[in-house]
Amino acid sequence: MSVSETDYLIIGAGAVGLAFADTLLDEDPDCHITIVDRHARPGGHWNDAYSFVTLHQPSATYGVNSMELCSNKIDMHGHNAGMYPLAKHAEILAYYSQLMNERMLPTGRVAYLPLTDYLGHEDNRHSVRGILSGDEQTINVRRKLVDATFFQTSVPSTHKPSFEIAEGTRFAIPGDLPGLWKDRDNLPDHYAVLGAGKTAMDSAVWLLEAGVPADKIGWVRPRDSWMFNRSLLQPAGAKIEGLMEFQQALVETAAASDTGDEMFEKLGERGVMLRIDEGVTPSMFHYAVISTGEVDMLSSIKQVYRQGRVKRIEPGAMHFADESVEVPEKTLFIDCTASAVPFEARGNPRPFFESDRITLQLVQTPFVPYSAAVAAFVEANFDSDEEKNNLCPPAPLTDSTSTYPYAVMTNLFSTAILSGNPKTNAFNSRSRLHPTGPAIAKLIEEGSPKLAGLQNVRAAVEANMPGTIKLGMKAKAIHEQSG
Repeated sequence: MSVSETDYLIIGAGAVGLAFADTLLDEDPDCHITIVDRHARPGGHWNDAYSFVTLHQPSATYGVNSMELCSNKIDMHGHNAGMYPLAKHAEILAYYSQLMNERMLPTGRVAYLPLTDYLGHEDNRHSVRGILSGDEQTINVRRKLVDATFFQTSVPSTHKPSFEIAEGTRFAIPGDLPGLWKDRDNLPDHYAVLGAGKTAMDSAVWLLEAGVPADKIGWVRPRDSWMFNRSLLQPAGAKIEGLMEFQQALVETAAASDTGDEMFEKLGERGVMLRIDEGVTPSMFHYAVISTGEVDMLSSIKQVYRQGRVKRIEPGAMHFADESVEVPEKTLFIDCTASAVPFEARGNPRPFFESDRITLQLVQTPFVPYSAAVAAFVEANFDSDEEKNNLCPPAPLTDSTSTYPYAVMTNLFSTAILSGNPKTNAFNSRSRLHPTGPAIAKLIEEGSPKLAGLQNVRAAVEANMPGTIKLGMKAKAIHEQSG
């Protein structure tokens, strides 16, 4: 059994682990990092995603601090027309491979072990095993183990359906759809999308854009979802006005509401939140970002099933807990029911920093790469676990309209904490992963008249903070009870 040494052993070469490693390389120029991952190449769950997936938000603040993901050239056609680009699946995987091969490995300070399982540890001796070779090795960790797998991301290709599939049923996951052309003489007569989240929305949009008529698509949607309006979440360097409008709307509606549902209704009236069916009040919120163009397409699908979750599918029928419905015999059922983050992971936060272990979670919701990067900065620039954890208390990943105000409240607290510390405030001002930091720093440097708008937002936050905290604490109690 071979033995090696490292300062930081990172489990996971996805968006979380790589954002942490990238920042740590710059902030601690003497450290050595070893990254272990089960996949054959960098990118984590993106390796398992369907080929037509894209980021939901503009690419400007995704990836790692040291590398732009894609150019900020406005899309000229499609449902994202007029807005800044959303990196595609192939671009994301190419980006992470370039990061590893051209940025990390050439430093001589990074060891990358793909197709490798992490087995566990005894004291500072950690064991890993090559998945294909079966060879085990020991890694002596001089400083810390970094767990970048806390959220256990699940995608359709790695998800086991929770419903029964009868023999002879035409069944697919989203990744199968682009290959339908190979069997053009046996195409489905009808399509049934199972699931209410963004994966289901992506799949339905793909079908519509591929030419499938809306009346040939059925959609099992037990709950509807609210979604962020992407037009307001454009890169701050280009359109900070939308982000200012967004932040001000959050605190004003929170302070004026008694429940999360009331807050979302008010946000919907202001155009900050979007929904597919104006006649249905959504109860789900998973931080999806969508355009009005996508909403228009999705709302053209009128055959929506709201009987609950599917229990069994078979040729010609779908079975729910209390009801069965007929569908065309040659229906292709598309499973979009995977939960991106399992509920058990959301409900069991732990401190970021615990002696010789770092557990990467959210510093601010839902900014995943930024949270990992700021954790690396804090690790390299502060001394005690107490000081580090005070700067990075875990933010909640809420999943409903009733609990979202809790996330809004904790994000405001986190912003105050990080901006109040000179070191972390300076980091945010130069971090490309921070949604507004570099843009605001540039406005200050230029003395821009847009700073007046920022002062208005700050005033709105200050004035509405008591009401936001009141609603946030109600939401916190619901979140903790449901967790």
